[in-house]
Amino acid sequence: MALEINRPDVVAEVRGAFERYEAALMDNDVETLNELFWASTHTVRYGVRENLYGHAAIAGYRSGVSGGAPQREAGRTVITTFGSDFATADREFQRQGGGPTGRQSQSWVRMREGWRIVTAHVSLLPE
Repeated sequence: MALEINRPDVVAEVRGAFERYEAALMDNDVETLNELFWASTHTVRYGVRENLYGHAAIAGYRSGVSGGAPQREAGRTVITTFGSDFATADREFQRQGGGPTGRQSQSWVRMREGWRIVTAHVSLLPE
């Protein structure tokens, strides 16, 4: 059985979930951010300055971020789907006002409740 890569309908679903995450991040919509991470102790998020293990730690971090994430402009975005239930989403970004280029990577899995992030990583390139 061949694995279908980048089925257009699945790519569109993941892109929608990914852009919903980005909008929530820019609006500091903590409820939506928490919803889009898999509610599991197995979920991992590596941030610019923090390593978070489990949904509770991720939600706790997000609720403590005053004012939300720094505003940014989206750069190159690559979404790759594998079959109908797994995808990766990667984006370069530039913080408004300058500074280093940022990168984020997410692994998404289709769960009963919809697409959820199971791992995430955010980093900044040295200036």
